Amino acid sequence: MKKAGLMLTIVCVLLLTACGLNGGGSKESASSSGSGSKGKKTLEFWQIDPGEKEKVYQEAVARFEKKHPDVNVKFLTIPNDAYKQKLSVAMSGNRAPDVFVSWGGGWLKNFADQGKVLDITADTDKEHFNKLALDNSTFDNKVYGLPLGLSIDVVFYNKDIFKKYGLTPPKTYDEWLKINDTLKKNDIIPLALANKTKWPGAYYLMNFASRAGGTELFDSAFHRTGKGFDDQAYVKAGELIQEMVKKKAFNSGFNGIPYDEGQGRQLMYSGKAAMMDMTISFVNNMKEEAPDFASKLDFFVFPTVKGGKGDQTNLGASASPVWSVAKNSKNQKLATELAKELTSTETAQAYVDRTGSLSSVDNVVPKDEMTKRFYDVVKNATHLQMPYDQTLPPELAELHKDTTQAVFGLDMTPQEAAKKMEQKAKEDLKKE
Repeated sequence: MKKAGLMLTIVCVLLLTACGLNGGGSKESASSSGSGSKGKKTLEFWQIDPGEKEKVYQEAVARFEKKHPDVNVKFLTIPNDAYKQKLSVAMSGNRAPDVFVSWGGGWLKNFADQGKVLDITADTDKEHFNKLALDNSTFDNKVYGLPLGLSIDVVFYNKDIFKKYGLTPPKTYDEWLKINDTLKKNDIIPLALANKTKWPGAYYLMNFASRAGGTELFDSAFHRTGKGFDDQAYVKAGELIQEMVKKKAFNSGFNGIPYDEGQGRQLMYSGKAAMMDMTISFVNNMKEEAPDFASKLDFFVFPTVKGGKGDQTNLGASASPVWSVAKNSKNQKLATELAKELTSTETAQAYVDRTGSLSSVDNVVPKDEMTKRFYDVVKNATHLQMPYDQTLPPELAELHKDTTQAVFGLDMTPQEAAKKMEQKAKEDLKKE
């Protein structure tokens, strides 16, 4: 990975409104207010989203600059896959941007623990945010990041296929298996899965574990306060995954198919597959790739498990983007104000209305019908489980994805996977 400073030689300065990566672009792009910046204070801002989300952020930056005419914001868009390493290099060299994006959780906490991230608790209106989302960037009661977006994972399904075979959205795992059997008899793939990058399959592990062991399961294992990652609920989750694999609930070769390239989604669009467990980003992909499919699309919340402690008000979720301020910023107050503008109600409403996403900013109601239904699901939620790989320390997070993929591939038993996770957790996590 090239050093972060190299970006100054590989990006071109564009007008703020003209900057942007087209979806899936592989190059960095930068923008600045450009003219009249001589003598102004400069804030450097790094983010990863292309397309309409990027435009929403640019407009927030423009509003900030209008309020602060003595400030020039250098706006850099970095492809998602390269971002983590680039920021890590910048952090280690004390050259971090003034404001930067993260997913909160363990990845952000790692930098906070190193003293690299500014504590912005005193400048944060906690009532402005969904509490469960803000908690994801709050450590030891100190706020280190302001969340703008909020996503949940649900099971999307093809309404036409369900109607044709007299199927109704399942509320229990046993009902889900009956749907699986009906679809298999009619040569339809029950569930599309593209698991080469491992995180799509991880949602099944997290959801099944939550349904079996309850909402306190992960926190107990993570904080070392009782249950571990070898708890029977984790074993049960792996067993349910392998039962589904053996019943051929998924498309063949799923562990070798990358998600971003869209092959899994194409199985849905074409009617070859009936369902997909995915974050609500699926809707944005669909709008670009197969807008005609919108009339066929519906969703249900991940089913419950017989005898389990969890229910359908417990959701898999993620709170991102999260905007944080670097501790080494020479303009901490201004950088904090920029982070607040990026999570203002105006920014949040534009983010929701134009990208089909939910917001971590409280009481921002979507206008789109399906997005409004996602919003209602979140409003009724009693627990939001952030992705393990965004919460756990890096090495343990990777092991979580590796072992889960191996469970899907029937290359490792659920007991073996749980044992490996617990052994590593004992090394990497400290009891609170």
